[in-house]
This record gives sequence, C-alpha cells and structure tokens, in this order.
Amino acid sequence: MDNLEVAQFIYLLLNNEKIRDVIDAITTKAVLILGRFSAERKGILDAIRNELRKRNYLPILFDFARPTSRDLTETICTLAHLARFIIADITDPQSVPQELQAIVPTLAVPIQPILESSKQQYSMFADFMKYHWVLPTYRYKNLKDLLLSLGDKIIAPAEAKSQELLQKKAGYVRLE
Repeated sequence: MDNLEVAQFIYLLLNNEKIRDVIDAITTKAVLILGRFSAERKGILDAIRNELRKRNYLPILFDFARPTSRDLTETICTLAHLARFIIADITDPQSVPQELQAIVPTLAVPIQPILESSKQQYSMFADFMKYHWVLPTYRYKNLKDLLLSLGDKIIAPAEAKSQELLQKKAGYVRLE
C-alpha cells in the first residue's frame, strides 16, 4: 500500500477498539456543505468552509473527484453519515435536491438550509420540513451578512438540534 493515510485507516479498522474514538472525533467536528459549484456560488461555499475552519470544525465541501467505487449520491450520503450537521445552500440548486432526497428521510442529522434572500426556495423543498432535523431556512442578503450570522443563525441552531438528537439516541442506545 503506497498511501499512508489509507494504511493508517485500515489499521484502525483492523484494531477496532480505537475505531469508536476515530468515528467520535470525526462526527463531532465534520460539517458537510452542500451547494452549487457555479462560479458565483462556489465563492459563498468556500467562504463558509473557511469560516467553519476558523471555528474548529472540519468542513467537507465535495468539490473533488468522486471515488471510482461510488456514484455521486452515494459519496454524498457517506459523507453525510460522518457529519455533525449539514449546511445546504439551496440557492439556485442543481444537485442539492437529489442529495437531500437521499439524506433527509434516512439519516437524522441536522440540516441547516440557507438561501440568498433575493431567491425563491425550490418548490418541493417544503416536503422536507416534516423531518424535525431539517431546520428552518436561514435567508441571507449577501456574503457579509451570511458570515456575520454564521455563528448565531446557522451553527447554533444546528448544534442545538445535534445535541437534541444525541440525547434522544442516548436514551435508546445501550453502551457496553
């Protein structure tokens, strides 16, 4: 094996008494960012990623080549399973509706939708609101407004919902 990171990960899997610690470390810091990668929208997503890093999160922005063993939706779902919460920019979405359709009904992870205030929410997005882990959409005016509000209006509600979900899971998960 010529990839040290893969070798380390396989070692952890084989010596799985430590894998729980690895999973816990990732899932307490990882934030999946979904959105459109057009020239205009990519700048917004990158700014969110940079701000999350400053706040000691591990932002995951899927702007790299997909693995050969999974299609795009499967890859996004795999990343969603590792996320503490998801920030979904639904401004002029292209693939986000399908990504959310694959994630929301099957995975109880907080999803904080964001939308540029001058744009309309896509018509079927309202169907996701029946899932209590999909938070109310935060509307922002511009990039400056978005970044100033990131802590109070985006991260804080997602963290609160994450804590709520963890407490519910702790009530029915038996640890040995």
